[in-house]
Amino acid sequence: MAMLIALIPALAWGSVGIVTTKMGGTAAQGTLGMTLGALIFGLSTLFFYVMPAAGADYALNPRIWIVGAVSGLFWAVGTAGQFVAFKKLGVSVGNPLSTASQIALNALMAASVLGEWTTGKMWIFGLLAIVAVVTGAVLTSLPDPDSQIAPNPEHDAKGGYIALTLSSLGFMMYFVFPNLLNKIGFISDALHSAPDGSGLHYMTAIVGPQSIGQVVGALIIVMFIMHEGKTMWQPATFRNILTGLIWGVGNIAMFISAANPEIGQATAATLSQLGIIVGTFGGIYILHEKKTSRQMKYIILGTVLVVIGAVIISNLGNFA
Repeated sequence: MAMLIALIPALAWGSVGIVTTKMGGTAAQGTLGMTLGALIFGLSTLFFYVMPAAGADYALNPRIWIVGAVSGLFWAVGTAGQFVAFKKLGVSVGNPLSTASQIALNALMAASVLGEWTTGKMWIFGLLAIVAVVTGAVLTSLPDPDSQIAPNPEHDAKGGYIALTLSSLGFMMYFVFPNLLNKIGFISDALHSAPDGSGLHYMTAIVGPQSIGQVVGALIIVMFIMHEGKTMWQPATFRNILTGLIWGVGNIAMFISAANPEIGQATAATLSQLGIIVGTFGGIYILHEKKTSRQMKYIILGTVLVVIGAVIISNLGNFA
């Protein structure tokens, strides 16, 4: 059951690029709409699960609120950058590149900072797996120099890669921050592990304040960085609430898995990124992003490498 929960984010988050593209609007509208959906999901989790199941000690704990809100701010940076990259690179290119960078950064942070890779064998196989993931993502994004397909009119490789870099750093901190604050003692082990060592109370309690941080972060980015304050309340923003609800399901499943000792941060973050399969092929077959036969061969090979790398990382405990 724990492994099935850990796979939910892959399906939910792999669908995000497809759903937001279908909902339409600018990257700013997609970002803000998604945070509104996340807010609905986060507050529902707080009032209908955390308060009755874990009580006020978790639902109203000021330290949990600080961790959640800051994590949400990091997420807003990650999401805004990712949506910009999707617009400039296309979902079928932006998704695998974003996925690879997140797998690599999250695994390395969890391994080095959180100490989840404890032996030389784990580091050797972990680094080999990251190489496979990065190589696979690069293959999925290779252009065909002989392609006659008309380019995306919004295509901007440089802008897309800059956005992806900022996005990956934001998502890395969003993933790692809740467990990092436990590692440094801001969140006690007793608070972090309840009930019964699963961490369920802490990770679900984070979701409510996290969603508020997400909305605040999105508003700041949309108004002061993207300069789209005048267009942020148009219909496309509200359509993208659906994107946020889908993302919320994956979010809570990911944090539950990260807190579960049977899964861990590195494995949970890695499995969550298997949404590359949904995002890459969904961009091609659902959004009709054109690819040549040569590119499809690269995409299939690259996807296989990413999956192999992710599976190795999720089973590193066998090398301890």
